[in-house]
Amino acid sequence: MKLTRFNTSMLYRCCHLAFFAFIINGCAMGPDYRRPKLDLPTTGKNCNNKINEFACAKWWMTFQDPTLDKLESIALKKNADIRQAIANLEEVMAAAGIAAGDLLPSIGIKADGSETRLSHKSMMGRLGQQAQGAQGSSFSGYESYTARSLATYEIDLFGKYRRAHEAARAILLASKAAKSTVTLTITAEVAKAYFAVRALDAKLAIARRTFKTRQESYEMYKSRLKNGYCTEFDCLRVEADMRSIGAMVMDLECALEKAETALSVLIGCSPREIVSRKTTRASSLESLRIPSNVPSGLPSNLLSRRPDVLQAEGLLMEANARIGVAELAHLPSISLTGMFGFESLSLKELFSHGSDTWNIGANISLPIFYGGKIMFASEAARAKYKRIRAAYEKTAQIAFKETLDGLTANRKTRDAVVSRTAQVNALRKGYLLARKQKEVGLIGLLDLLDVERGLLAAEMDLVGALQNQLNATVDLCKALGGGWMR
Repeated sequence: MKLTRFNTSMLYRCCHLAFFAFIINGCAMGPDYRRPKLDLPTTGKNCNNKINEFACAKWWMTFQDPTLDKLESIALKKNADIRQAIANLEEVMAAAGIAAGDLLPSIGIKADGSETRLSHKSMMGRLGQQAQGAQGSSFSGYESYTARSLATYEIDLFGKYRRAHEAARAILLASKAAKSTVTLTITAEVAKAYFAVRALDAKLAIARRTFKTRQESYEMYKSRLKNGYCTEFDCLRVEADMRSIGAMVMDLECALEKAETALSVLIGCSPREIVSRKTTRASSLESLRIPSNVPSGLPSNLLSRRPDVLQAEGLLMEANARIGVAELAHLPSISLTGMFGFESLSLKELFSHGSDTWNIGANISLPIFYGGKIMFASEAARAKYKRIRAAYEKTAQIAFKETLDGLTANRKTRDAVVSRTAQVNALRKGYLLARKQKEVGLIGLLDLLDVERGLLAAEMDLVGALQNQLNATVDLCKALGGGWMR
């Protein structure tokens, strides 16, 4: 099928304009991003080698507990916060795709057809004497059919859309880091909640064992009181001590139930599962492996390991790009439009020779007066950058604080466990000695009860020290960024 020729001079002029636009398209106005300089401390040469044990996405596997591994796996799939973070990331990825599409031309196809009926007088008025042939009818009409392809392209002459795309990519980086931050936080909370359940298990076992011993002592003293071998005061003291331990057992049972439900929510259990789920008790709290190769200094790449720092920097990059977008709003914009298609009053002749039509055009728009809105938008963008930069610097400060606190806590909690263990061992020996002395009358009942209470408190403190040591290890893993962003 043969088509009419284009207006070549107009086409050449538009092509030259588009070519010129593409040549200068590589330059984008506005400030380029530069990472803020921070006053960072110096680190040891071998410090990074001591972090290898934590440079793992599944950092919790360092505790070598299958139950914990299973709980973390479930949380990664079902935790509501993690699923929200994933959905948010998908939304931002789509928005970044939209921003990238603004850099490309828009092309579409449009087709339509219509049939119009006009009165005879209207036709006479429109066509004059040519409508005299419409004798014998009070109405006349015509048909119209079109098929067109349309293209529009706004030349990114000064980089406005490139800055917007840069901002969208920065938000995407921040969203990826935000997802990692949420994942790291939730997995750390799951580990701590699991250790809380195990610690309450251990404390409850100690309390129940002690309560059973107190019950036996109380029954023995009741028998002695009946036979006149002890005073009522001694019997009442043993009973009061037994009741106190019984109340402790009930408090620990209540706390354990709350810890179980809290853990169930963290791993994303349904309401039915929250009611019925119970944590598997595979081993004792003391059997959990605590890493011995705890780093002694700060890693040189700490800021790049922390997802929250990367998230803050992504937001800073976005704020910097938005300054360029705001500043470019006062510059002119150039758009090219093109249309090629067919028009006919008959559908069967729509694509025939002589039905083709085309149009090429360009327009330039330049803002003149907007009541200062463009200027204030630029000032707002710069103020936002200052605010985000301050937030980035604070996030870096928190990163070093948490790491230093984690290193200190690991050393101190380790020493505390050693000290508490020695205390419990000494009190257990003292308790056995006190019982023998009580049996031969060297000490009284009150002295024995004091020793028993001291042993119970020391055993509870030892469990608490073990839990603190486990939590300190979790906090250090979290402070070092886990392994999501090495």
